[in-house]
Amino acid sequence: MLRSRIRLTAVLAVAALVLAACGGGDETSGGSSSASAGEIKVFAAASLTAAFTKLGEDFTAANVGTKVTFNFAGSQALATQIQQAAPADVFASADIPNMGKVKDLVGTPQNFASNLLAIVVEKGNPKDVKGLEDLASPDLKVVLAAEEVPAGKYAKQVIDQAGVSVAPVSQEDNVKAVVTKVSLGEADAGIVYVTDVTAGGDKVEGVDIPEDQNVTATYPIATVKATKAQDKAQAFMDLVLSAEGQQVLEQYGFLPPPTT
Repeated sequence: MLRSRIRLTAVLAVAALVLAACGGGDETSGGSSSASAGEIKVFAAASLTAAFTKLGEDFTAANVGTKVTFNFAGSQALATQIQQAAPADVFASADIPNMGKVKDLVGTPQNFASNLLAIVVEKGNPKDVKGLEDLASPDLKVVLAAEEVPAGKYAKQVIDQAGVSVAPVSQEDNVKAVVTKVSLGEADAGIVYVTDVTAGGDKVEGVDIPEDQNVTATYPIATVKATKAQDKAQAFMDLVLSAEGQQVLEQYGFLPPPTT
C-alpha cells in the first residue's frame, strides 16, 4: 500500500509539472499574440513623416497599448516591399500609380490628402532663385527625386510644363533626401512638396511654383489584406480620414483630397 501511494504521488507530481509547462506555453503564446495585436505597421510616403508621426501619437493615445510603427520611404519602394510580402498593415502612398501596383494586396484605397510642389532653396535664397526657369542655369546645382519616386515624377511634369531643361546633379530615392541635400549646402535648389519645405525648418525656404505650372499630388491610403490586425489597421485609416486627422494634415501643410 505504501509503495502504491509513493508511485501515485510520483505520477501526480510529474503530471503537475507537465500541466505547468503546458500552462506556461499557453501564457507565452498568449503574450506573443497580444504583443502582435498591440502593434500596427504603417508604410507611408516620406513626405508624410511629420504629419503621420503626430497621427500615430494621437492613435496610441486613443488606443492605449497599441503601438504604431512607421516605415517612411519613397512610395515606389514601399509598394515593392509590400509586393515582396513585407509585414505591413496600412499603406499610404504619395501617388495613385504606386497604390495601383499593389491593388490586389490592399483593400479599397481612399484619397485622404493632396499636395503641391515648390522649389526648395537654402535659407535666405543665396542663389536668388525666382522660378523654374532659374533651375536651367549651369551654375546652379539642382537635386531632384528620381523619376520613379512620386516627387520626381511630379517634378518632371512641372519642369516639362514650364519648358525648362534641368540637369540634376543627383536624383534621390525619396523627397526628404532632396531637402536634406539643400539644407546641408550640397545642392542649391530642388523640387519638393510644399509640406517638405515647411518640415525642413529654418535651414531652408521655398520658392512658389505658379499654379499654371504646378501639379497636384494625390495621396491614397488602404489597409493591407495580409494584416493580422485588420481592426486596428482600419481604425488608423479611419483616423486619417476623420475630421481630426484632416485637421492634423492641414496643420502640416497638406491640402484636402481632390473632389473629382
